[in-house]
Amino acid sequence: MAVKIFFPTCCSAAESGLLIGRWISEHRSAVVLATLHFPFIPGQVKQYLARLQQSTGLSLSVLGTWSHQKAEKDEKMQSFLDDLSSIFSHRPWLRISREGSSKFWGCSIDRCDNEDQKEVVLVYYDEKKLMLSELHSVTENSEIASVFATVAKSRPLFATHKYDEGPIKLTHWQSEGVEASIIVELVKQASVPVCAVLSFLVSLLTSVCNLRVLSGKPLSFLWNKLSTSEQLGKRLEDIRLVSSAERAKDHIQFMRKSNTVVSILLDMALGILLMSWLYRENRISQLADTLMPVADRVALELQGLLQWLMGAPAGLKMNRALDEVLGRFFLYHIHLWISYIRLMSPFIEVILWYIGLSACLGLSVALSILSDIIALLTFHIYCFYVYGARLYCFKMHGLSSLWRLFRGKKWNVLRQRVDSCSYDLDQLFLGTLLFTILLFLLPTTALYYLVFTLLRLLVVLVQGVIHLIVDLLNTLPLYAMVLRLCRSYRLAAGVKFRMLEQQTGKPLRLLMQINPLPFSGVLKSYMLPSNQCCPKDSWGSLCRKLFIGELIYPWKQKGNKQD
Repeated sequence: MAVKIFFPTCCSAAESGLLIGRWISEHRSAVVLATLHFPFIPGQVKQYLARLQQSTGLSLSVLGTWSHQKAEKDEKMQSFLDDLSSIFSHRPWLRISREGSSKFWGCSIDRCDNEDQKEVVLVYYDEKKLMLSELHSVTENSEIASVFATVAKSRPLFATHKYDEGPIKLTHWQSEGVEASIIVELVKQASVPVCAVLSFLVSLLTSVCNLRVLSGKPLSFLWNKLSTSEQLGKRLEDIRLVSSAERAKDHIQFMRKSNTVVSILLDMALGILLMSWLYRENRISQLADTLMPVADRVALELQGLLQWLMGAPAGLKMNRALDEVLGRFFLYHIHLWISYIRLMSPFIEVILWYIGLSACLGLSVALSILSDIIALLTFHIYCFYVYGARLYCFKMHGLSSLWRLFRGKKWNVLRQRVDSCSYDLDQLFLGTLLFTILLFLLPTTALYYLVFTLLRLLVVLVQGVIHLIVDLLNTLPLYAMVLRLCRSYRLAAGVKFRMLEQQTGKPLRLLMQINPLPFSGVLKSYMLPSNQCCPKDSWGSLCRKLFIGELIYPWKQKGNKQD
């Protein structure tokens, strides 16, 4: 089996010296990390490698020699490099040589127990990309994963600045100097007091929210029903995560913090844009003047719909008495709603003004407030739906129970099953009478239930779109997607090899390139957790609930019990 030598492209033009790296015996491969140049003292080299092994946890060593012959005078250097093999006793010992600017290198292996391992495959790789990338969808103990892990854990080896004076001179991807930016350094210095202030504010708000007055029964019930309180709680958790003084333990936690920071910044930027648009050209007053006619128009349309249902809708023959009672009952609620809107009309502009001001907390907060406003403005439609659903569900359960009575069956509550039962003549007569009454009243009730269920589903659809936008703002891994778009090598799904020119008698040369993680993989790996509680019911279960008249709350669910 051939030996694979992973050689960094940044060391191709390096001066002659020693090869520093790691030998992976289980895969029969060597990962070259840097080249060490003259002058040096072998004892100091061994001490330096011992410190690196202690800090990185890798068995780094001198793998062999690197000879870059640019002229004939380099023959003395070559003979000196050959003598170094007696000082460093690594097995196997690599000898890589390059003549001038030739593309084809010579490579030999000494101290090799297996003769088959003397065949060499030279793999070039970009050390910077492997250093900064995170490997996905690859077996943990595979050869590629070992190469990536070796380069990633060798950060102390690459932390040498070009102006540092020391006994060890290395060439690697960062040998020209540690990359730095004044802006980045200033942000790092300013992030410490900012995070401390944010942590104090979050702890203060949390202590205020945990007061017994605010956590009582009425207020806690109200907070749990409002989308705004849920979104504010979500943002408090995000700020607590970002302002934490603990360092990210792994790549997943680092990416979660980065995605959360970008999500908060984008959310606030969009909210500020919305706020500036609302307060420009007196749009708040225009919106308040438009809202009242819309509310009146909705009320008039509902009144017209109820009057249509109280007649002969679509030529259907309704029960006149029940139709009259239900129609007047719902019309009375509409009159109450119109009175409530008239009472609130002087304060609508002030309410909208404060709502627009809340957009500075983020677009998601403004959308959550909009969802709560829609819920309040359509509360009468929700009441109509609940009344119609309860009445329809009562009749459906009554009809199903009476149908079992005709068949000599009954529902066993303790065993949760249908058992046989014998009924006398009076029970059968009374059941027949009640079944006939409920059956002839069912079309009228079903029509009201159908109409108000469709209205309720329309409102729920609008709120669902708003909640979907809020959920996307909260969960989309924006930082990871920008990273995948701008620096695709940072998120790797694997590697591919491209064969370079080959010459007889020379080792096979391959170029290792990184396969970027697809966008679907980015979403799957780095999607932020959502605070939305979506129902687990299937479409079949949802249709069954609609048919029997059970109440449906499609946007909130805790456990197996719906709110």
